[in-house]
Amino acid sequence: MSHFATVSRDRAPLTVERADAVLVGAGIASATLAMLLSELEPSWTIVVLERLNGAALESSHAWNNAGTGHSALCELNYTPADAHGRIAIEKAVAINEKFQLSRSWWAHLVDAGYLEAPHEFIRTVPHMSLVLGHENRRFLKARHEALAAHPLFASLDYTENPATLAEWAPLVMEGRSTRETLTATRSLAGTDVDFGQLTRSLLAAAESVHTRVHYDADVVDLRRMGREWGVMARTSSGTHVVRAPFVFVGAGGAALPLLQRSGIDEIRGYGGFPISGQWLRCTNPELAARHEAKVYGKAAVGAPPMSVPHLDTRIINGTRELMFGPYAGWSPKFLKSGSVTDLFRSVRPSNALPMASVAPGNLDLLAYLTSQLTQSFEDRLSALREYLPLAEAQDWELLTAGQRVQVIAPKSRTRGTLQFGTELITSADGTMSGLLGASPGASTATSIMLGLLTRAFPEHSSAWAPRLRAMFPEGESPSDNLYRTSRILGLTQPPR
Repeated sequence: MSHFATVSRDRAPLTVERADAVLVGAGIASATLAMLLSELEPSWTIVVLERLNGAALESSHAWNNAGTGHSALCELNYTPADAHGRIAIEKAVAINEKFQLSRSWWAHLVDAGYLEAPHEFIRTVPHMSLVLGHENRRFLKARHEALAAHPLFASLDYTENPATLAEWAPLVMEGRSTRETLTATRSLAGTDVDFGQLTRSLLAAAESVHTRVHYDADVVDLRRMGREWGVMARTSSGTHVVRAPFVFVGAGGAALPLLQRSGIDEIRGYGGFPISGQWLRCTNPELAARHEAKVYGKAAVGAPPMSVPHLDTRIINGTRELMFGPYAGWSPKFLKSGSVTDLFRSVRPSNALPMASVAPGNLDLLAYLTSQLTQSFEDRLSALREYLPLAEAQDWELLTAGQRVQVIAPKSRTRGTLQFGTELITSADGTMSGLLGASPGASTATSIMLGLLTRAFPEHSSAWAPRLRAMFPEGESPSDNLYRTSRILGLTQPPR
C-alpha cells in the first residue's frame, strides 16, 4: 500500500508516503509493536520515524536503562510492607508475569527464525536483594516467605550467613565489618537484557517483512487528514509526511508533547516531570570480572523507584561491565538529546493546575533531588562503598544516563498525581496511541503492546486470535513456561 510522492517546493521538497501504521521513535516499544504487526498482518506497510541517526539511542540504549529484565526478583519497591509488616506481592507477581510474556514472545521469535542470536541480548545473571540492619532483615525475611511459595519465585534463596554472602557476592563482603547485619536473597533465574541490541534485532526482523525505518526524521506535527493521520517530519532533504490510519507515539520523553500536538482529547490534563540519572562505571576490567550479580538495595526516603541503588553486572555490546547507581539528577529536557525548553513548552492551560498541584505532596522527592544534585564525586563514592567497601576512586568514572519523564496524571481539572510507572494513552477512535512514563516499560513492552492491539484494533481481534495463540501458548504453567523459554533463549534452567 505504501507509495512515495514528491512535490517540489523551491529549496525544500515535500515527500509523501502512505502506510498502514506509522510508529514514532525507534525504541523498544516501537520495535516490539512493529514486529507484532508484521507477524499479524504481513501485508501491512509499517513506517518507523526516528529523530536520531540510529535505533535505541535514547531510553532503550543499554547505558540509559538498568537492563535488569524487571521481574521483581530483586526490586524491593514492588513488594511494599503494610503497618503490620505484611508483604503485598501482587505488584511483584504482575510485573514478573509481564516479563515472562516478553520472554515467551522472544522465544517464539527465536523459534520462528526472526531472532537468530538470543545470547546477544539476554543472558543469565543472578538477581540479589541486599539490606542492612535488623529492621530490614525482618522485611526481607517476610518478603522471601511471602514470595517463595509462588512458582515464579521458587528460585529465590535467603541467607543471613556471611560465608554464603561471600560466595554470592565476594566483592560486597571484602573489607566489611563483621558487626554489620546483612541479609540477602538471590535468584539464579535472573537475567540481564541489552534492550538496545534487542531493539535493533526486532527492527531488523520487522524490516525483513514490510517495515521501513527512517532515521534523522524529526517528527514536528501530527494532524488529522480525513480518516487518516498525517505525520510530518523534518529531514535533511526537506519535509517528509507519512499518511496512515494508525499512529503510535513511542518516543520516550517526547511522547507527551507530540500527543499534545495531535490534539486528541485523551491527553488533556496530562503533564510530565523529567528526572535524569548518572552511573558510576567501573573502569577496572579485573574488578568487574570478580562480580557477577545484580545487587539491589532499598531506595532512600523520597527517592523515585528508578533510583533504587544497585551494583549491577551488565553485558553491553558483548563486553562485561560493572556499574553502580543510579544517582538522580534533574534537567528540564524531556530527552537526553532534547532541549532545555521541553518542560516549559509542555505546560498548557489544561495541565498547568494538575502539574502545580503535585508539588506539595512530593516535597520529599524534591528534597531528595536537591540532595543528589549537590553531591560531590566523593559523596557518590561513599554511597558505592555501602555495597563495595573497598571501592577506590581510580576504578570508577561517572556517566550520564538517560532522561525519564514521570507521568503527572489528571485527577480533576485542578488536581494531578505523580506516577512512576508507564501509561498507555489511546484516542477514543483507536487511531492514535502513545506511551508515557518510565520503568519497567522496557521489560513489559510486550504486554503493553498486546494491550494496545486490543484497544486500537478491536475489529481485528477475531482474526488475530489464532495467530496470537501461536505466539503465546495458552495453558502453560508458570514453571513450564520458565523452563521452555530458558531452553530456547539459552538461559540457566530454573528449578522445576
